[in-house]
Amino acid sequence: MRNIMTVSQTREADRFTIANEPVSTIDLMERASQAFVQKFISLFSDQRISVLICCGPGNNGGDGLAISRLLYEYGYSNIRVWIADFNGSRTDDFKVNFQRLSEIPIHVNELANTDNFEAIEAAIVIDALLGSGLNKPLEGALLNLVRHINASGKQVISVDIPSGMPADGNIMVETESIFARDVISFQRPKLSFFFPESAKSLRYFHTVDIGLDETYISALKTDFFEITEDDIRSALIKRSPFNHKGTFGHCLIFAGNINTMGAALLSAEASLYTGSGLTSLCIPPSGLSALNTRLPEAMALEREQLPSIRNLEKYAALAVGPGLGVGEDEKKYLRLLLNSKITSTVIDADALNILAQEGELFEQLKPGTIITPHMKEFDRLFGSSKNWWERTAKARENAVKRQIIIVLKNRYTFIAMPNGKVIINPTGNPGMASGGMGDVLCGMIGSLLAQGYAAEEAAMLACFLHGKAGDLLAEEGMAVIPPTMLIQKIPKVIGDFTL
Repeated sequence: MRNIMTVSQTREADRFTIANEPVSTIDLMERASQAFVQKFISLFSDQRISVLICCGPGNNGGDGLAISRLLYEYGYSNIRVWIADFNGSRTDDFKVNFQRLSEIPIHVNELANTDNFEAIEAAIVIDALLGSGLNKPLEGALLNLVRHINASGKQVISVDIPSGMPADGNIMVETESIFARDVISFQRPKLSFFFPESAKSLRYFHTVDIGLDETYISALKTDFFEITEDDIRSALIKRSPFNHKGTFGHCLIFAGNINTMGAALLSAEASLYTGSGLTSLCIPPSGLSALNTRLPEAMALEREQLPSIRNLEKYAALAVGPGLGVGEDEKKYLRLLLNSKITSTVIDADALNILAQEGELFEQLKPGTIITPHMKEFDRLFGSSKNWWERTAKARENAVKRQIIIVLKNRYTFIAMPNGKVIINPTGNPGMASGGMGDVLCGMIGSLLAQGYAAEEAAMLACFLHGKAGDLLAEEGMAVIPPTMLIQKIPKVIGDFTL
C-alpha cells in the first residue's frame, strides 16, 4: 500500500529529495512541470487547442510558467498566460521561470487587483494559482478570479490541486475553489480527493511521479493508505494442482426474505464466483425455487432449521444481512448466529440495522468482525456526522475501540482497521451506483473469509476486486453496470492477478 501524505509531509519529502538526491529546487520544479505536461498531452493531444494558464505568484504559479514554456516547446502555440500577483510576493523559482518564459513569444497578461476580468476565450484553462499550502478561505481579487474561471464554463485542469481546495481531508461546506475537470497531482493524490465533498472541486484526478524519494516517503507515518495493484497481486493466493472444494472453505449466507430474495441470490452468486469451495444460503422456504433455478451450485438451508444445527462451526465464514428484514424472527436468528462458534463474519444491510436497534448485540461482536455500512447505515450505528471527515474519524475510532473492520462504502471506500489505519480503495466508478452492489460485496467478503484470508485481507481484496470488475465493464463502454454482470467479471479479475 502506498501512504497518502499530508501537505507538511509532502514538503518534507521535497526537502529530503532536494538535499539527498541532490537536485536544485528549480530543477525539481522543472521535473514536476515536465510530468504534468506529459499527462496533459495524453489528455489533449491536439496541439491547435487554445490554452489559458492562470498563475499565482508562488511555486504553483512557477509550475504554471514552466508548463507554459514546455507546452510551447511541444508545439502548442495557442497559449496565453495570466499572472494573478495581487500581493507582490513572488518566489525565487517563480522569478526564474518568469525570466525563462520571457524569451518565448507567449502573450503574458499581469492582472490588476480587481473584480472585473476579461472574458476567457481559450478552450482549456490550466489552474496554477495556488498550491496545496492554502490554510484559509479564498478572498478578495483571487476569489473573484476563481469565480470568474468557474463561470466561464471552460474545461479546467489544475496543477497538483484545485486552487482553494484544502488538501488534507477536512473540506468545509462553505469552501469555494476552482472546479477542475481534471487534476494532475504530484507524486501522490491529495487525501481530500477521496472525500465526497471533493465533488465540488474536481471530477477526475491523475497522479504523476516527479521523482521524490520513495524510500523516504514510505517511512513517513500516516493513518491513510491507498490500495495498489501490487498489494492485490501479493495477497491473492494462487490455486495449486491438488486443491479441492474443501480447500476453499464453506460460506454460510444468512440473507433474503419473502420480497427480497434477489439480495440473497446476488450474495450467494458473488460468493461462488469469488471462489468459495461451498456456499450455503440460509433462506425462508419461499426462496427455495428461486435458488434452485438461479443458482444450482449453492446449497440451501431453511431458516427454521437454524436452531437445531449443533455444529455451525462447520461453516468457515458467515455473511449476514442482504435483504434480511428486521423482524423479531430475523433478530432471533441473527443473535443465534453471532453467538455461535463461527469466527469469521461479515455483516451488511438489514443485519446492521438490527445491530443499531439491539445495542447490546452490537457490543458483543467478535474481534475481527467486518461490517460494511453505507453512509445512512453508518450514521444509524454511530450517530450523524457533519461531513465525511468526521464520519471517517468515527470509523477509525470505533474500529480501534471495538477491534473490528469497518468498510465505509462510497465512491472511494474507506476501510478502517483495528490498528488505526484507514485503507482507501481506489477502484470503482459511478456506473456501479445501483441496488444490489452492496449485496455482491458482502458475498465476496464472505467467500474470501471462507477461503482462509484474514479479515483485513478479505475486506481489502473484496473492495478492490469488486471495483475493478466494475471498471472493466466501464472500459467496455457500459455507463450503467448491473450487479449480475459485475459478478460475471469477478473470475476474470481474479485471474488477471493470479494467472
